[in-house]
Amino acid sequence: MFGLQRTGDQIWAFGDARGRGFLCGATAGRTTLNGEGLQHEDGHSQLLATALPNVRAYDPAFAYETAVIVRDGIKRMLGDGEDIFYYLTLYNENYPQPAMPAGVEDGIVRGIYLFKPGEEGRRRRVTLLGSGAIMRQVLRAQELLQERYDVSADVYSVTSFQQLRNEALEAERWSRLHPEAEPHIPLITSVLGGHSPIIAASDWLKAVPDQVSRWIGSPFVPLGTDGFGRSDTREALRRHFEIDAESITTASLHALALCEQYGPADVAKAMAELGIDPAKPEPRTA
Repeated sequence: MFGLQRTGDQIWAFGDARGRGFLCGATAGRTTLNGEGLQHEDGHSQLLATALPNVRAYDPAFAYETAVIVRDGIKRMLGDGEDIFYYLTLYNENYPQPAMPAGVEDGIVRGIYLFKPGEEGRRRRVTLLGSGAIMRQVLRAQELLQERYDVSADVYSVTSFQQLRNEALEAERWSRLHPEAEPHIPLITSVLGGHSPIIAASDWLKAVPDQVSRWIGSPFVPLGTDGFGRSDTREALRRHFEIDAESITTASLHALALCEQYGPADVAKAMAELGIDPAKPEPRTA
């Protein structure tokens, strides 16, 4: 685990010394650097980064997101003179890179933006949050939901749960200290408030997306890689940790059932169609 676990003391000392720069984790994700087991599969550095007060931690899915974040960092550190540094988890998986949608730069830097809206005209809707390399699984789940189960899914790219959490805490504190003023609304609330249900999938522990759950409402379903790493293919590991497209689809349908928009028997039927084994061991302890 080459992220903040092995180099945590150095990273903390660097921050304490008011260092500036970019720390790029190219071996990020518990299912992305497959084949080497526990030693290299990092599913918790994004959570550990929350403890450092002057690091801006990002989990970009696409090259254009990384470019926008780096440009923001250069401006902040060299132009504005901020004593901060950046942690970017970059993975090591090759996949096609889309063009950047218009007008998303601010959302990339602040932590969330709408990447691909769902199809209109469907009665049932879910909201999918994707990060890093698992964004491709989220986009495939969007296709499965719309093509096979008549469920429209909006896909948001979350580039930083850490930044969303920090901004929400700042808004909450400001409102607490200014009780007579109009309260500040956290960005995550303004973007996703009223969306239900919401399913968040990443290559990190469930605790990473759970950092913002209380500002969104429920049902909010975090999917992640709680448990030990192991040696296998990416496909097998993602099924094991239940963050592949079929598992995300299943979680979406079950969340709709909790909202009484989908029948439990229909969820069970979809699970069988998608090859989901309900008797499979809990990944965290398997």
